[in-house]
Amino acid sequence: MIGSILILAGRRAGAIDALAAAHGVADKCLVPVAGRPMIAHVLDSAAAGQAKQIFVSTHHPALLADLPESVIQSLGDRLIIVPAADNLADSVLAVAGVARFPLLITTADNCLLTPETIAEISAEAARLDAEAGVTLARREDVLAVHPEGQRRFYEFSDVAVSNCNAYWIGHPGALKATEAFRGGGQFVKKPLRVMQAFGLINLLRFRFGMGPIHHIFTRISRHMKVEIAPLLISSGATAIDVDNERSLRVTEALMARRGTVSPPPSSRETPAEPDAAGERQLAVTR
Repeated sequence: MIGSILILAGRRAGAIDALAAAHGVADKCLVPVAGRPMIAHVLDSAAAGQAKQIFVSTHHPALLADLPESVIQSLGDRLIIVPAADNLADSVLAVAGVARFPLLITTADNCLLTPETIAEISAEAARLDAEAGVTLARREDVLAVHPEGQRRFYEFSDVAVSNCNAYWIGHPGALKATEAFRGGGQFVKKPLRVMQAFGLINLLRFRFGMGPIHHIFTRISRHMKVEIAPLLISSGATAIDVDNERSLRVTEALMARRGTVSPPPSSRETPAEPDAAGERQLAVTR
């Protein structure tokens, strides 16, 4: 059972999020998705589970005022707003002293995360006896949900996967895994930091799929001195976050297909447009 959930809803220092600017809101986490702030969808899924604490790490001091009252009421005193740090590692460590473990970390743009998938992540981590874990969806499951939902995948010798921006920390000692996120989460753009975290040989194996996925994660775990497992889940939709207008339209279309919202005008299929976010990184990019 998950003890706490941490939703990362901060912003990069000195950066203006293009999606937030386009929609006239102060933070990306407030961009409307199917008529509601995107973070409200993530909070709904968190509220449906048994987690005792739901932390939101944000730079937006007035976040509570911008959330739907129904969301706040459903969470009650389980909802805890904490100031975001300047980097992702410190944002996670900021709640470590008060969070209950296991801790599930996700992001405010993970709008298609469901209570069922949260439960599946917990079950998979327990099955693998994982100290820490990275949630991944198989390519065939992602493409079956929507052909434009995700365009880039990590190729291993036995499986191709996409990151789901959901991370498992089983106990406080496993928090050392978060050091790989220090300074940001865009691994591919900062190869030196990746090499320091994973080791050069492990990085090459990971990037070029040189071996089965569990074997490569075992090697990375040995280097980082914490057992990190790939948590493969069944919902391909979880690999689709809201990074730009294209993925926002895809997300709204999938929500309408589920019947959880009315189909908005933006859910109509449109020609593919360049994905400014590029490949979804292994580490969180918020």
